[in-house]
Amino acid sequence: MNINDYQFKDRLIKGVSENGNFKISVVKTTKVVKAAKEKHNLSLLNTVILGRALTAVMLLASELKGEERIQLRMDGSGPIGFLVAEANQVGEIRGYVKNSKAELNYSDSETHLGQGLGLGILTFSKVLYNEAEPRVSTIELVKGDVTSDVAHFLAQSEQVPSAVLLDVGVDDRGEVNEAGGLLVQRLPGAAEGEIERLQKRLSAFPPISGLLNNGQYIDEIMNTALAPASVKELNRQPVDFFCRCTRKRFLNALSMLSMDDLKDMKGEGQEVVCHYCNKKEFISKEEVAKIITETQAKMN
Repeated sequence: MNINDYQFKDRLIKGVSENGNFKISVVKTTKVVKAAKEKHNLSLLNTVILGRALTAVMLLASELKGEERIQLRMDGSGPIGFLVAEANQVGEIRGYVKNSKAELNYSDSETHLGQGLGLGILTFSKVLYNEAEPRVSTIELVKGDVTSDVAHFLAQSEQVPSAVLLDVGVDDRGEVNEAGGLLVQRLPGAAEGEIERLQKRLSAFPPISGLLNNGQYIDEIMNTALAPASVKELNRQPVDFFCRCTRKRFLNALSMLSMDDLKDMKGEGQEVVCHYCNKKEFISKEEVAKIITETQAKMN
C-alpha cells in the first residue's frame, strides 16, 4: 500500500460545529462497497442499494460505545426482497441482500431506484451493553432508496432532526468508483429552523462520490458541509467490511439445531454459508456425528 492509498483509505470522521448547533459524521466506504459487491456478486442495483445501507449503518453506529452495534433491515415488495446491514462503533461493517442478482428495467423511463425494494418496512435494531434485549423500531419505507428512508426514520422514530446524504458512484462499466455519506444532526442548543436551513442547503450538495473522486477527503467534505460554521474534529477511525464468522461459530450454530434436524444430517458432511460475507465452510460427517453425540448427552 502506497502512502496515498493509506492516507485516503476508508475512514469515518466525527466533528461538532464550534457554534454548538450540529454534530456531523462523514464516512468513506469505497472499499467496503467494493468488498460487498465482490463477496456477494451483486448486481448494479444491489451494489447501490446495499452500498447505501452499509454506509448508513456505519454513520449511525458512530454514536455507539465499544462493540455495541446497529442493524438495519429493509423488507420490500420489489425484486431485491430484503437487505440486512450491520455495523459497530469500532468500524466493522457487513451486510447482504436476499436476491443478489435483482435488477430493474432501466430502459423504462418510469423506472426509479426505489422500485428495487418497493413498498415495505424498515426495521432498526440497536444492541447496547446494559440492555438484555435490543431496542427495535419499525417504520414504513417511504421511497425505498435508503437515503430518504433513513432520514424519515431518524425524524419519526428517533425524533432527531437530521440531514443524511448517502452515495455510491459507479462508472460506465458498472464498477464502483467511490462511495460515502454524511450525517448531520441538530444539537439541543441550536435555534429553531437551523436544521431545516441546513437540510435545504445540503439538498443541493454535490454527490459524495463525486467529491471523493475529485480528490476531496472526508475532512474537507465535513468542513464544506457545515460552512460557514467552523468545525472541531472529535475523532476518526478506519472502517472495513469485516465479518466475525469462524468455523467454531458454524459448529456452534449446528449444535443449536433440533435433534430431528441433526439426525437428518447423520452420515453426511454439510456445507454451511455465512449470509453476511458468503464465506463457506465444510463440516465433515465426523464433526456432525460428534455434535449429535454431544446433543444427546445434554438431553440425558
